Amino acid sequence: MGPDVSARLVASHLTDLVLHDDRCFDPDPAIRAAARALYEETRGLPIVSPHGHVEPRLLADNAPFPDPTALLVTPDHYVTRMLHSQGVALASDARKVWRDFAANYHLFLGTPTGYWLDHELHELFGVRTRLSAETADMVYDQVAERLGSPEFRPRALFDRFNIEVLATTDGAADSLEHHRAIRASGWQGRVIPTLRPDRLFRIAAPGWALEVEALAVASGTTIGDVAGFIGALIDRRGFFIQHGATATDHGVVEPFTEQVPLDVLQHIFRRALDRSATAEDQRRFEGHMLMEMARLSVEDGLVMQLHAGALRDHDRVLAERFGPDRGGDIPVAVEFTRNLRPLLNAYGNDPRLMLILFTLDESAYSRELAPLAGYYPAVRLGPPWWFHDSMQGMRRFREQTSETAGFWNTAGFNDDTRAFCSIPARHDLARRMDANYLAGLVARHVIGIADACNVARALACDLARDAYRLAPLS
Repeated sequence: MGPDVSARLVASHLTDLVLHDDRCFDPDPAIRAAARALYEETRGLPIVSPHGHVEPRLLADNAPFPDPTALLVTPDHYVTRMLHSQGVALASDARKVWRDFAANYHLFLGTPTGYWLDHELHELFGVRTRLSAETADMVYDQVAERLGSPEFRPRALFDRFNIEVLATTDGAADSLEHHRAIRASGWQGRVIPTLRPDRLFRIAAPGWALEVEALAVASGTTIGDVAGFIGALIDRRGFFIQHGATATDHGVVEPFTEQVPLDVLQHIFRRALDRSATAEDQRRFEGHMLMEMARLSVEDGLVMQLHAGALRDHDRVLAERFGPDRGGDIPVAVEFTRNLRPLLNAYGNDPRLMLILFTLDESAYSRELAPLAGYYPAVRLGPPWWFHDSMQGMRRFREQTSETAGFWNTAGFNDDTRAFCSIPARHDLARRMDANYLAGLVARHVIGIADACNVARALACDLARDAYRLAPLS
């Protein structure tokens, strides 16, 4: 190959956006061939999205997306945190934000965010030019033009993405008005709520009294003691179930559980009402309420998700300026075995409980989580979360859990995203990585190709349906 041809090839790779058919597959020919076959088994399957943070208003209103920035940049914490790490301050003007994003697009090379964004631009918007400072306006205009057409309204994209079910995450006092609007519209997309009562358990937090007041109003009751508090939560659980919910969601730094004696619990709750609860009071109250949530799940059937290991709002300046949950969260080490022992001793052998465990601490995969899921009937392992829902993160998860927990003690995949248009890209990456992992087992003659096909389909859809009790609607 002459130098001129080589130069042209290099130049085209710098400017053309191309998605290789074998992306994420092993270069070994035997593994790659099996991975292709397994991926073909799953690429057309529907998307089951049982845990995420897409706003239900998006699908209730079904309004056009305002601009490419509001669609692809500002709602995605992966994007904003990477830009923040390089000192890029997002402006208020949408096109200016896009230009800054495009000028720094190289920051996402080798990251799952880069993979998802390339997939969205190429597959959804037909962009064939790599995003850069030079191409920023051209790509912006191309995406903006598409967003103006009916085919790019949220509900049309929901159908195009082949989403079977999409779960949102909603506060305990939420009216679920947008879910009701979706149902009343006659549109057939299945969008269901998920109850997240975390703020109600943080009794030492400054805004806790307002959260309890909102709970009392939503449940139509007065909350003066622990019994009234739990009664209001029971009422809200029933309300969410009436609106299609199948799960609750709980985010904690540590998965501490404790059965607190009732008299002690009453004293703690009274201090909370007096706004004198301490950090230790909150730790014990949260630990007890996780026990209560498991008990109630045994009774009403709601799946219980537990996300542990994120120190929320690590950046106090960001949290004070923009509010909580803006992406300034950092992982910490987590211990599960002792912390969850009270809960699992009480309910872990009860077939009516489904407890799905997530962590940001990969060191716990093989040491604690896989053995717990490989023993307790109530436990399933959630997929890699946040920083680890990446190519290598997914590979490490399978390598460290599969031999102890097997595949059927996991909950398949969920995208856990606010960025609506990244959903198919995230599921595509998971299906490719699972196909590649299974292909390695086939190539080493650990399992046969027929069994690998069954596992691949289970990981793509069936395990999530089963773990979240989401039978397909007939």
